[in-house]
Amino acid sequence: MRQKFSIAKCAFAAIAALLVLCASGARADSPVISDQAPQRYVVQKGDTLWGIAGKFLKEPWRWPEIWRMNREEIKNPHRIYPGDVIVLDRATGQLSLERPVTRLSPTVRTAPLDIEAIPSIPPGDIEPYLSRPLVTGPDGLADAAVVVAGREPHVVRARGDAIYVTGIDPKAGDLWYIYRLGRTLHPIDNTDSLGEEQNFVGSARVERFGDVSTMRIVSSKQEIIDGDHLVPAPREQLINYAPHAPAKPVEGRIIAIDGDAFEAGRGTIITVDLGAQSGVDVGTVLAMYRVVPPIVDPRPTKEQNQVMQFVGDMSKAIQPDRFINVPDERSGLVFVFRVFDRVSYAIVLSTTDPVVVGDYVRQP
Repeated sequence: MRQKFSIAKCAFAAIAALLVLCASGARADSPVISDQAPQRYVVQKGDTLWGIAGKFLKEPWRWPEIWRMNREEIKNPHRIYPGDVIVLDRATGQLSLERPVTRLSPTVRTAPLDIEAIPSIPPGDIEPYLSRPLVTGPDGLADAAVVVAGREPHVVRARGDAIYVTGIDPKAGDLWYIYRLGRTLHPIDNTDSLGEEQNFVGSARVERFGDVSTMRIVSSKQEIIDGDHLVPAPREQLINYAPHAPAKPVEGRIIAIDGDAFEAGRGTIITVDLGAQSGVDVGTVLAMYRVVPPIVDPRPTKEQNQVMQFVGDMSKAIQPDRFINVPDERSGLVFVFRVFDRVSYAIVLSTTDPVVVGDYVRQP
């Protein structure tokens, strides 16, 4: 629960002075303030951290830099709410936060954090993916609970059907997610395994705990069959991690697109071969790059002809095509929202070209 308190002007003055001192040690390539940046902006319901950052900066992912937040605050910025005022000091290039003054009364006014806090990006775009994607090691879910039978003699089951499950721990709660082994994730250039993707197929709730528990299927994306595994359903949370560039240079590839689509656009979920081991965390923003094939060099050359072409009794010298390497072209940005050891799931925030498997992702 959040309590609203008035903030004294002297506190703002102290914070501002501290920010000026911090600014003196800013990097040479400081974030560029947008030409259309407002002097003051009142946070509205429905705003996102990404959208607000875009109002002030040409590079929204660098927004934490001008707030001078430390790493932990960036990870959990439950600090911005509707009605708050963000103030830009153009002289220092810093942002500060003002909260509306509220007259205190004997009754404490409170509001739920999870409801009021401004999320990083529109949560509706990724809510189904917040906790359901699951990537495991080579053993998969071998030790997890498992569906052993159904109450009715159906081969497949769906929402409303009862199932019998072994391995349910009552301490883990009564709501469980159901998974089935999916594809093995590989890097683009070799067959090394990055992990086993577990496909979410539905959810079930316990009606009776026991060595063999009785459960009722409450949702199903696919048919539920014997041998499917279950894990406790985690609490779904809105992504409130501020967008930020990776802490160190990284380079990876897009290895999969949601639904095994051939190409992707804005709002599509992708899988990249970067994870916690590479320093990627929730909120990391990565730039996408498409590889441009070499192009034929049309310029004349003084190089000696290298190939003889024979046509009947005649022959002539020809010059093979020469090619020019073209730099990779930046095509958009992605926001990482789910991280495993060696892979991550991200949503495409913007793109100028269709996104395909094999495109590169790097620090923006």
